[in-house]
Amino acid sequence: MNFSLYSENATGVELCLFDAIDSGPAETLAIRESTGYVWHGYLPGIKVGQLYGYRVHGPYQPEQGQRFNPAKLLIDPYAKAVAGALNWDAPVFGYRMGDPAADLSCDEDDDAWGVPKSVVTTSHFDWENDRPPLTPLHDSIVYELHVKGFTATHPEIPEELRGTYAGLAHPVAIDYLKKLGITAVELMPVHEFVDDKQLLDRGLRNYWGYNSINFFSPEARYCAAGDGGEQIGEFKAMVKALHRAGIEVILDVVYNHTAEGNQMGPTLSFRGIDNATYYRLVNDQPRYYQDYTGTGNTLNVRHPQMLKLLMDSLRYWVQEMHVDGFRFDLASALARELHDVDRLSAFFDIINQDPVTSQVKLIAEPWDVGEGGYQVGKFPPLWAEWNGRYRDVVRRYWKGDDGQLAELGYRLTGSSDLYQRDGRHPTASVNFVTAHDGFTLDDQVSYNGKHNEANGEENRDGTNDNHSYNYGAEGPTGDPEILAVRERQKRNFLATLLFSQGVPMICGGDEIGRTQQGNNNAYAQDNQVSWYDWKLDERRLSLLEFTRRLVELRRQHPNLHRRKFFQDRSINPGTSPREVDGRHERDITWLRPDGGEMTPEEWNAGWVRCIGLQLNGRTLDDLNGVGEPITDETFMILFNPHHEPIQFYMPRVPGTAWELLLDSGFPDKQDKPVVASGEPYELIARSTALLRELSD
Repeated sequence: MNFSLYSENATGVELCLFDAIDSGPAETLAIRESTGYVWHGYLPGIKVGQLYGYRVHGPYQPEQGQRFNPAKLLIDPYAKAVAGALNWDAPVFGYRMGDPAADLSCDEDDDAWGVPKSVVTTSHFDWENDRPPLTPLHDSIVYELHVKGFTATHPEIPEELRGTYAGLAHPVAIDYLKKLGITAVELMPVHEFVDDKQLLDRGLRNYWGYNSINFFSPEARYCAAGDGGEQIGEFKAMVKALHRAGIEVILDVVYNHTAEGNQMGPTLSFRGIDNATYYRLVNDQPRYYQDYTGTGNTLNVRHPQMLKLLMDSLRYWVQEMHVDGFRFDLASALARELHDVDRLSAFFDIINQDPVTSQVKLIAEPWDVGEGGYQVGKFPPLWAEWNGRYRDVVRRYWKGDDGQLAELGYRLTGSSDLYQRDGRHPTASVNFVTAHDGFTLDDQVSYNGKHNEANGEENRDGTNDNHSYNYGAEGPTGDPEILAVRERQKRNFLATLLFSQGVPMICGGDEIGRTQQGNNNAYAQDNQVSWYDWKLDERRLSLLEFTRRLVELRRQHPNLHRRKFFQDRSINPGTSPREVDGRHERDITWLRPDGGEMTPEEWNAGWVRCIGLQLNGRTLDDLNGVGEPITDETFMILFNPHHEPIQFYMPRVPGTAWELLLDSGFPDKQDKPVVASGEPYELIARSTALLRELSD
């Protein structure tokens, strides 16, 4: 094996070999060669499964940004597997605990017995001609899930596989995703991460995993087979199984910070290897860390070595692990060149020109916690973005807030105001109503406020800006009227999401009414609060079937997921355009309940809520820009967020009628009534309907 480690400021590096996780080193060897700041040495006779770590010598000068401490064993940043869990009883802090200035001291106690070990691994795996599904973004249905939570209690998956990569690869799990119509799973963090000490002290764990300590190793706790390198093969087998089912794998990656925290955090890897290289330090006070992430530190993506490491990691997961894309957590932090967010920063330049990373799906969480960090709509071409503005306006609209229509119109049609000027398409907008961070869909319509007491932070954590409503009772209730409106609102949210232009992302479990009991920040709840409940009663099964219908309708009809923005232009379906009320027919038309077109004044009138959206299917996009135009059926989408029913009149077009395909107020309705031109269709309170045009 060739062992190598990058450190610009080290004065010496030692390689430690271990026989067991909690043992002392069997052998310690000095690495003597250094080329271009890479310390390296070739060691014969090393076998797969060998445990190892590094000790790095150099100055311990926190006030100068240097925190070398050879007493602390360090995880190899390029380790492909990590074995063992961090033991916080070990002296893993580089300083002596005590006063507020304790980090200026140096602790010389050996912590090797309590630090996870790097593992020598092999890349061999029989992929059996695995091929990525290569689903275009405009055809994608993304499903955000947690590897453990998805199968942790599933009764049809063997108990020893629940909560693991193998559990997600089980035919029962894959069959569920296939029947739902999912084209891509977006896995919450699976890079090796650390449980925070303060959480363990409270009897909790870091469930979400946004606390990475290594960017190459799959998290070992999700491996049924063990942590001695077995996690690599099990992860690959999961990807292969999902690919065979036509499902892509997107990773939620946390390249903005690590688990080492601020100056009072532990020394586990990067800090002890070369603190000033790997982290962004305060310019005039390098003892302290720039924190754009809210976690204590920010990785130094301005440094060539940090950029190289992140790019090596991305390419590794694509080429060796066969993943299909990435969702970048707090991506604005990666775009900060000095302090301002720079959409043309080196990190994005490199990704966009790289022959590997530029070919996969790239999704940004376009904000961080620093000043100016909210950057929705400002990422470069090739990138899609989580659209937080979509989430907020759809929540406010269905809650019944005034003045939402103008923005809602943009969000329903792909957010052209955010993305069109950059030459991007509706697929730049990843639309979502809920995600891991916040209320589940069931809780969104069941609670007026958060209930995070179980996190042990006196309900101070988590956002207060939820735009939620409980409809008369806080939390669980037996009131049939409240339950009925809650179920209808969940269907409304899902219908809005699946009938909007852009890329829909379903938060895993929303389709079966998953609840977190009002906890909107369940990051530490590795228990029944977060795990999926697979005991589906009639109500939850009905929501699941309704969601499947929505996904299938979207899949069947390109008019519901166009590749280009609407132009609001006249179209020619044949020899001449049809006229409606003296006007030529257009690709999109916004209608009032009386069947007339919305006026500019009505768009900005705060009291206007009910609206109809007619999507003309007679001319859509050219196939790949060439060939015959794609055509589809013409649809009418009707929204009534009001607490009273409304009569919605169809446009007066001779020779046409409208057939009901779906009504959120009557999810089990089997017949398909036809509404004649100029006649009304009644929307009950808080409901959505989809109709298709019938022509003579």
